[in-house]
Amino acid sequence: MTHDTIQVACSNCNMRELCMPTGLTAEEVARVDELVQRRPLIKRGTALFQQGEKFTSLHAIRSGFFKTSVTTEDGRDQVTGFQMAGEIIGLDGIFNDHHTCDAIALEDSEVCVLPFERIETISREVKALQRHVHKIMSREIVREHGVMLLLGNMRAEERLAVFLLNLVQRLHARGFSSSDLVLRMSREEIGSYLGLTLETVSRTFSRFSDEGLLEVRRRHIHIHNAEALGDMLTSQHCH
Repeated sequence: MTHDTIQVACSNCNMRELCMPTGLTAEEVARVDELVQRRPLIKRGTALFQQGEKFTSLHAIRSGFFKTSVTTEDGRDQVTGFQMAGEIIGLDGIFNDHHTCDAIALEDSEVCVLPFERIETISREVKALQRHVHKIMSREIVREHGVMLLLGNMRAEERLAVFLLNLVQRLHARGFSSSDLVLRMSREEIGSYLGLTLETVSRTFSRFSDEGLLEVRRRHIHIHNAEALGDMLTSQHCH
C-alpha cells in the first residue's frame, strides 16, 4: 500500500449508492473495489487535474467540493461547473485523452481514483458498471446542455434561481437539507459560471432577500420560498 494510493473499499463508502451501480453480486463488488484507489486529501485551492494534462482516470468525489474552469483566449478564468460529493469528475478527458479544463478544490476534499483503462476492462465483465458509467456520462451531458440553455435567454434573476434550485436539489439527493446550503464558491465564481458580473450576482441576492425568497448570511443561504423561485422560471417559459 503506497502513500499516494490508499486502497478504499466502495462497499463501505457512504457515497456508494451515488457513484456505484446497485444490485451487484458480492463478487462484482469485489471486482469494482479492486479498481478504486484513494488519493490523499486535496487541499483547498489545489488542482486535481489541469487543462492539457494527460487523462488517465475519472475521480469520484468522496467529500468536498470542486469547480472546473477553462482559461479563455484573453486569459480570463471561465468557470464551467461545480461538482460535489457523490459526483464523478474528469469525464472531459475521455474525448481526446487530455483534460480540457482545470479542476480546483473549493474546500479540503477527498477523491477516489478510478483508472479509466481498468474501468473499461472491468466493465466488460461487470455489465452493470458499464451501464452505470454510460448513465453518469449522459447525466453530465444533460446537465451541460441545461446550463447552455440557461445562459441562452434568461435574465439574471432566472439564472441565479436555477443555479440555487439545482444546487439544493443535488445536495438534497445526498441527504442534505432541501432549504439550507453553504455556498462553497465565491459570488465572483457564481458570476463567471452564470455569465453575470459580480455586482449583478450581489444585487440579485439582495433582491431575493428583500423579496423574502431567501435569507443570506455570508455564504449561508436559507431558501424560504423555493416555489416562488421555481415560478419565476415557469412564468418566463409561458410567455
